[in-house]
Amino acid sequence: MTDKIARLLVAGSASIHTWRFLAGIAPHVDELYLACNGEVPAERRPANLKGELRVDFGLKALSTAGRLKAWIADVRPDVVHVHQANSVAWHARRALAGSPVPMLLTAWGSDVLLLPDRSRLMRAMVRGNLKAAAAITSDSLYMAAKIRELAGDCRIALLNYGIDALPPEPAIEAKKKQLLSCRLHKPLYRIDAILKGWAEVENSGRFADWNLVVAASGGETENLKRLAASLGLKRVEFAGFVDSATLGRLYEESRVFVSVPRSDATSISLLEAMGHGCLPLLSNLPANGEWAIDGLNGVIAEDVGRLGPELCRAMALAEDDAALQRTAEMNRGLVAAKALHRANMAGFADLIGELAARKV
Repeated sequence: MTDKIARLLVAGSASIHTWRFLAGIAPHVDELYLACNGEVPAERRPANLKGELRVDFGLKALSTAGRLKAWIADVRPDVVHVHQANSVAWHARRALAGSPVPMLLTAWGSDVLLLPDRSRLMRAMVRGNLKAAAAITSDSLYMAAKIRELAGDCRIALLNYGIDALPPEPAIEAKKKQLLSCRLHKPLYRIDAILKGWAEVENSGRFADWNLVVAASGGETENLKRLAASLGLKRVEFAGFVDSATLGRLYEESRVFVSVPRSDATSISLLEAMGHGCLPLLSNLPANGEWAIDGLNGVIAEDVGRLGPELCRAMALAEDDAALQRTAEMNRGLVAAKALHRANMAGFADLIGELAARKV
């Protein structure tokens, strides 16, 4: 364990992930500073957050690097910790050019898995960002491999934000015959495929005592509601955006958690669902395969375009209380070993402290 870090400057977008990181790293740091495109909610603001710089991380905001450079010179941090290898890191690495202050870069997922495929320019930007970092963190082995493909030999630490705590042991027999979807309503997450698959279930007449809860919200919410109506779905509830306590209750009472995005790293939603004893039904992505093995502790859907049979397979497995209990025990053990917030934040602190000690 390293000594407490004197000054850490975090650069990241306004996001719940950034706020959770700040809260988790705060006990390990004397003074925190944040460069961000939004304001930290008052209830999530750490007491030792000593200064903030509001910046535009857009690619057209050419003055951002200069503003960051001047602020870094004023704050004199031990390490600059950048969140996402996209334009946030592009501005930060230009601000740090020629500086002895090391840059730690945390990849979030789409910045490494999707952005480089958009154009040669984006690929070059992401590669340059990764190469400029003294160390990089990844929340999955798969994403770490993609980072090495892009940046070659570099230092990578496997760390994730984890869940705050392992929930109490679930009462499997009390769970409803319910599936839960709680990913954002964006095209990436393919909630429409879940609804179409559920239509196959309802039309089959099987599992007539099961229902589907679609929580969360987003730009596609109204389209998804219209789709559900056009499919004539009878056993779907749109719960909307819910607070953490309500989401915890939904996990607790659901037997199956369904998440089928096109691309993903380690999903906090997946970890929460596993901790609450839900059987995960997931799209066939490498990062998902690091947490769930088809038929052992989850169901992997190879063809999301034909999700109905996989929903039926998951429900059939989850109806067996004894089998679901065994799955819950296995998945909770994985979460306890690899995905608790406090332990992972201590890992971040050790890495930051090590980089700070090397600063010349």
